[in-house]
Amino acid sequence: MNKKITPADLFLGILALLLISVSFYQTWLGLQQIFGPASFVIALVLSLLLLFLCWMLRNAKLEGRPTGSLVGIYLFIASFCFIANFNALYTRFMKTDIYTDELRDINKNFTSLENDVESKLSYKYNKVTTQNIEIKKKQLMEQIKDPGNKGIGTRAQSLIRDIEKLTGQKIDLLTPVGNDYEDLSERMGHQIDNMISDLSPEERALKTDINNAALKWNKNIQELLLLSKKEKDEMSQGLIDESLADYNKLGSRSQTVLGNEKIHFEPVVSQTQQVGKIGFAFEHAIKNFGMYQFVVLAGCILLDFVIVIIILLVTTPGGYNRNNGGSVFSNKRSGKTIIPNN
Repeated sequence: MNKKITPADLFLGILALLLISVSFYQTWLGLQQIFGPASFVIALVLSLLLLFLCWMLRNAKLEGRPTGSLVGIYLFIASFCFIANFNALYTRFMKTDIYTDELRDINKNFTSLENDVESKLSYKYNKVTTQNIEIKKKQLMEQIKDPGNKGIGTRAQSLIRDIEKLTGQKIDLLTPVGNDYEDLSERMGHQIDNMISDLSPEERALKTDINNAALKWNKNIQELLLLSKKEKDEMSQGLIDESLADYNKLGSRSQTVLGNEKIHFEPVVSQTQQVGKIGFAFEHAIKNFGMYQFVVLAGCILLDFVIVIIILLVTTPGGYNRNNGGSVFSNKRSGKTIIPNN
């Protein structure tokens, strides 16, 4: 059979080469977590097999032979590429969002721990009054440190009067050491804590450390979230590890100080350590499925499976016979044979 390269052959060949080339690169990236440097060779072998199977499928379809077994083999091999592609693309496009979600969860964890410990401590006043005093105390501490009006100014004095009404006790107006208003703020806060609580030194120190940690990490996380995408990707994991270490330390300390009967703490492990791993990519996509996840899924299907669908749809059985230009070597002549008379 005389086979000529047709425009359809050329188009399908270029399309297959482009799609599978992109798939090869993404497969290489997606398999690095498992195979390391060997992922390049594995991705290359898988991609060459896919190209070869595309050629075999088109030939089989043109010649009218069954294609079921070839399609099955193609789908089996392409599924490995699909998994690796999804891991690479999902990690690339969703990495920043995954880090952002983890950082916000850490903020929530600190707030939850702070509230949980507060609710387990013993106070001289009822819960509502204690909460109101705590709110006023935090406002006072921030006001004392306010760069525009440092010290115990008019607003700070107003807050002190509000706290005195709630407690029924007189608050001493402390003075700063030099210009250290941060220290003054802390000392005023400690004075109010001592007025409203029946806490042991360990409980008082725990409460202070948790409050300070919650403020510190909330500020650091908010500042990080304002950075560019590249900077967030580079710096997030370090901040996550450091803040979670502090959170777990304070949580374990809370359980030790307050006792197991008052508070139960489970250490938190960073989920972002799993970023780049195949299992995590699929798990995160399923739990948070939305438009971005759909786009990544559709892109991976396009890279690995659409070419074989196109080949099966556009290739007509016996196409070689119609496109061989009427070769005298492949077609028999029809019609009557005239034998001249001698």
